[in-house]
Amino acid sequence: MTAARAGGGLLPEATLDDFCSSDPAMQACLERARVAARTDLPILILGESGAGKTILARAIHNSSQRAAHPFISFNAAALSDTLLDSQLFGHERGAFTGAHQRVKGKFELAHEGTLFLDEIADLSPTAQSKILRAVEYGEFERLGSDALQRADVRLVSATHHALNARPSARFRQDLFFRISGFTLTVPPLRDRPGDLQALLAAEISRASARLGKTIVGLDRAAADRLLAYRWPGNLRELATVVHAAVALAPGDVIGETHLVLDQHADEAHDPPPPAVLDQGRTLRAAIQRHIAQVLADVGGNKRRAARELGVSRATLDRKLLEGRARVGQTKASKQGR
Repeated sequence: MTAARAGGGLLPEATLDDFCSSDPAMQACLERARVAARTDLPILILGESGAGKTILARAIHNSSQRAAHPFISFNAAALSDTLLDSQLFGHERGAFTGAHQRVKGKFELAHEGTLFLDEIADLSPTAQSKILRAVEYGEFERLGSDALQRADVRLVSATHHALNARPSARFRQDLFFRISGFTLTVPPLRDRPGDLQALLAAEISRASARLGKTIVGLDRAAADRLLAYRWPGNLRELATVVHAAVALAPGDVIGETHLVLDQHADEAHDPPPPAVLDQGRTLRAAIQRHIAQVLADVGGNKRRAARELGVSRATLDRKLLEGRARVGQTKASKQGR
């Protein structure tokens, strides 16, 4: 994805046409999403926390025939069955203590539109059975009432769990088949290095506008650090890190000292395995092998490795990036023969 169209910083009215990516896995996800948007089948979106599942779900809705109708989002995690009943299907006055009036649930509110159920795999078995009935027949009862209610809803679900068609103690197989007319997998940010530079630029621009600052970019050390970082929190973490850096930067350039990163994730980046190291006899190849060996000796801790090598952390990150790029070019060259 590029710029503001990289999946972070998109406006609520964005459609799938506002997305683009240079990553093959993300391109495949977006192409499948465009096909799904033209149907009325239920969609299941898989991906790590913070990867952009909600953004994608909203864009699918905005690209569908239901775009003029409501998009209702609901996070299903960590709610009791009674609260889930009330939230999803509504309740009548007097249904429970504090229920002073009739309230419509998410299914009713999403009538003729899209209901997005985030973290659907965290639903209890009881809640799963009720969701199955509502999705399958379009009918349900409000809490405290036996009267059937109906709603025409397109369901988009999401989870960070690896759901599949095999029976599981966690999730009903029949519900899985009912919600997965299309299954989309959003790749984690660490697997999309080609999108990272554009994502950072877009988020810097957005954060600068929000904070009333003029940030023109990153210095070399900060750029190297961010491009080598693993981003365990994906797009959500990227937005937080960039906004903090923009706020901390006193001038118009973000430096390495302005970056607030997860130290554990920053240091847990594994060295490249020996099988993918450049085996050439050039000085560059020898340097890469030496760096890999030092990283292995210190258990992959890049701060310690930088100290052992007598270089800055930013220089070590840059050398690692150069090594991975060279190995990738060599592989591509061999495959093209």
